[in-house]
Amino acid sequence: MEALKIPTRITLKNILLTTDFSETSKTALPYALAIAHLYDAGVSVAHVVNPEPALGVPMDALPRAADPAWLHARKYMEEFMAEPWPADIRRETLVQRGDLWSVISGMIEKNSIDLLVAGTHGRYGLTKLVLGSSAEQLYRQAPCPVLTVGPNVPHPGKRPWKPERIVYATDFSPHSGCALPYALSLAEENQGALMFVHALGLIPWQEQKVLEKEFRQKLEQLMPEDAAAWCRAEFVVCFDDPVEGILNLATEQKADLIVMGIKRFTGSGWSGHLPWSTASEVVGRATCPVLTVRG
Repeated sequence: MEALKIPTRITLKNILLTTDFSETSKTALPYALAIAHLYDAGVSVAHVVNPEPALGVPMDALPRAADPAWLHARKYMEEFMAEPWPADIRRETLVQRGDLWSVISGMIEKNSIDLLVAGTHGRYGLTKLVLGSSAEQLYRQAPCPVLTVGPNVPHPGKRPWKPERIVYATDFSPHSGCALPYALSLAEENQGALMFVHALGLIPWQEQKVLEKEFRQKLEQLMPEDAAAWCRAEFVVCFDDPVEGILNLATEQKADLIVMGIKRFTGSGWSGHLPWSTASEVVGRATCPVLTVRG
């Protein structure tokens, strides 16, 4: 079967890292810097101050020079940015007051952001944010790809992170295909291994052999014809729940990165959160960063 012609080069020039100055944010920073180094990108570090002061009665907005929350945010930002920073990576800091999603979406548009990087903390990662919290808005509605560093992802330490073993999870849908160029490009940049995985769910063993051959061929078709020169490809069809299949493969192969395509949120309110459960579970439980790309 003929391989599909899929672009393998992407451009990432402007990266936005959101921070609440937590340890999780500090863990996310070296991953953002590693991607910036690969693509010669600049990194903006952003913090959003709550839209209203925590006071019992309404009052006029305080001048920034007299606003304790604003002053604390600037102080914490200075401390956050005091970490060693590579000389070849452009940097800037952004501190604004307002609604989290409104501010971040404005930053994405104004600064032509190509990649949003965010850390998530809490035992269940993003799966506990299904009731419409502002944190979930970043994950679900950002128009650019999002690199999420979940609560189980370790700090890379002094050794620079390189995504040399990448798991690309696909269900062959159009939104899933939107993530493939990113997986291919990152594999090319690192001369790495790219593992294509499709989880079929629990299938009777009598049917597994035929289905494995069929879907392995479909996975092989996703690989560009010339990619063998710079990428070691593996094709895995598993008969497991998608979340467990993706996470088990990533663990077994000691993956550095998981790449997934997810549906763009188009519902009103938060009624459309159910299609996001697989990606949310993967992000919340993965021991490596997860790159999600909206269809």
